[in-house]
Amino acid sequence: MDESLLAKLIPLRERIDQIDAQILDLLNHRALTAQQVGDAKHAHHEHSPVLRPERESQVIRALQEKNSGPMPSGAISSIWTEIMSACRGLEQALVVSYLGPAGSFSEQAAFEHFGHSVSSLPCPSFDEVFRAVQSGSAQVGMVPVENSTEGAVNRTLDLLRESNVDIIGEHSILIRHCLMTRSGNMDGVTKVMAHPQALAQCQGWLNAHHPSIAREPVSSNAEAARLAAIDPTIAGIASDAAAQTWGLQVVSQGIQDDPHNRTRFLAIGQLKTLPSGRDKTSLILAVSNEAGAVYKMLAPFSTNGVSMTRFESRPARTGDWEYYFYVDVEGHQLDPSVKRALAELKAQCAFFKILGSYPCQ
Repeated sequence: MDESLLAKLIPLRERIDQIDAQILDLLNHRALTAQQVGDAKHAHHEHSPVLRPERESQVIRALQEKNSGPMPSGAISSIWTEIMSACRGLEQALVVSYLGPAGSFSEQAAFEHFGHSVSSLPCPSFDEVFRAVQSGSAQVGMVPVENSTEGAVNRTLDLLRESNVDIIGEHSILIRHCLMTRSGNMDGVTKVMAHPQALAQCQGWLNAHHPSIAREPVSSNAEAARLAAIDPTIAGIASDAAAQTWGLQVVSQGIQDDPHNRTRFLAIGQLKTLPSGRDKTSLILAVSNEAGAVYKMLAPFSTNGVSMTRFESRPARTGDWEYYFYVDVEGHQLDPSVKRALAELKAQCAFFKILGSYPCQ
C-alpha cells in the first residue's frame, strides 16, 4: 500500500476503533437498562409480554426522524431491530414460528422483523404456524399474506378468519428467486420444484429456458431446496440463503418474471398492540347478498375520514356466491375516527372480525 495513503488511513482507523469501543460500551448500558425494564415489568405483572411492537416501532421511527447523517433510514431500522432483539433475548428468547425448513423467505422475513436473537420454530405448513402460536409453542409467527405478482395467499386469509390470533406487525421483502441444483447445472434434471406461488412467479422464465422440464409444487421453496440437495434429478427454486443452507449451487439468479416482485408478510401473536402513531387495522367483513350491500358496508370509512388501503374478497364456500371481504385501513382501532367507523360497521355487517391493529412498516 502507498505510504502516503497508509499515513492517512492509520489515524482514521484508530478513530473508528475508538468509536467502536464507545458504541460497545453504550450497547451494554442499553442492555442493562433493558434488563431493568424487564425486571420492573415482571415485578408489576408476572406475565408481562417481553415484546411490545408499538414501542419498538416508535423507537426506530424516532431515530430515523432524528437522523441527519449519511446513515440510510433502512440501515437504522435493521441495526436497531437487531439491538432490540438482543436486548429482548436477555430477558426471554422470543420463539418465532414460520414456514420452513431453514432458508425459506418466511424465515428471512421473521429475522428481518424480529431480529436474529430469537428461537426459530420452522413449521411444515401455514396451519402449523398458526397452531404453534395458538398453543403457546411460539409467542409469534410470520406468514405471507400477499404477493405483488400473484396476489393473496389464500390459505393465510382462511386461517386469519378461522384462528384466534392477532396481527401484530407487517414486513415486506423483495423476492429474488434462484434456480439451484447439486451440480450447478441442469444436466440430468427431470423436474423443477417450488412452492406453487414461486412456480407461478417464474413461469415466464421457465417457459423460455426449460419448457420441457416438469414442474412440481411442494410445501415451500426451502423444502424444494432440501429435496434438491438429496436428489440430483431435482432443481429447486428458492432464495440465495436456501442454496447456502442446503449446500446447493445456483444455476440462474433472479428468475422471477417481475424484477420488483415483493411479498408482504404478517406477524401474528396473542397480544394486543397499542397505538404507535402510524398504524394499520385489518378486519374481515361480510354483508347480506342484496343490492348495494357492499357500497353501504364501505360508507362508514368515508363518513369518518378513514382511508382504506386494501380490499380483498374471498369466497365464503357456502355455494350461494357469498364473500368475505378482507380490509386494511389506516389508523389504530382505538383512534377515534377508526373506532367510530368500526362501531358502525359492526352494527350493519353479517360478519365482523378485527384481525388486529399494528404499526405500519
